[in-house]
Amino acid sequence: MKRDRTAGAGCQAKLPTPFALLGIRAEGDVLAEITFLPKSGAALAPLDRLAARACAQIERYLEDPEFCFDLPIASRGTPFQRRVWRKIAAIGPGRTRSYGEIACELGSSPRAVGQACGANPVPLVVPCHRVLAAGGFGGFAHHEGGFHLAVKRWLLAHEGAARGRQ
Repeated sequence: MKRDRTAGAGCQAKLPTPFALLGIRAEGDVLAEITFLPKSGAALAPLDRLAARACAQIERYLEDPEFCFDLPIASRGTPFQRRVWRKIAAIGPGRTRSYGEIACELGSSPRAVGQACGANPVPLVVPCHRVLAAGGFGGFAHHEGGFHLAVKRWLLAHEGAARGRQ
């Protein structure tokens, strides 16, 4: 079953940010998904403690790009995707890595790493925006341009990591 990652259905919060409306979805006591929704959507105050905690941590990140998230995340994805996500989670604020560098470390291909990045259900918390193509920004959330790439550019600029990349 393919999830509709644009509608924000089932969100426990919708947080306005400078780059998008963020849909926050929890399942029990774990964060299940963060989706990038159009800024024109309606905000939704957190409906539970975990959504409130996620919103508060996102707001801290927006104030301080060095902030490190500390949220319980749902264990999803294939074993390979989880290995990629662990590598991504280790990239510090303001730093970037390439799909190829991560692929080399995992004995994989840059395309497979890119697919795993796009499947990341909790961007920001697992900062897939910090993974770039060898010659530029690459894609973001399974998109090559438009709204999603603008979000990636904003996040990298917010962290001071966009310098020197086309």
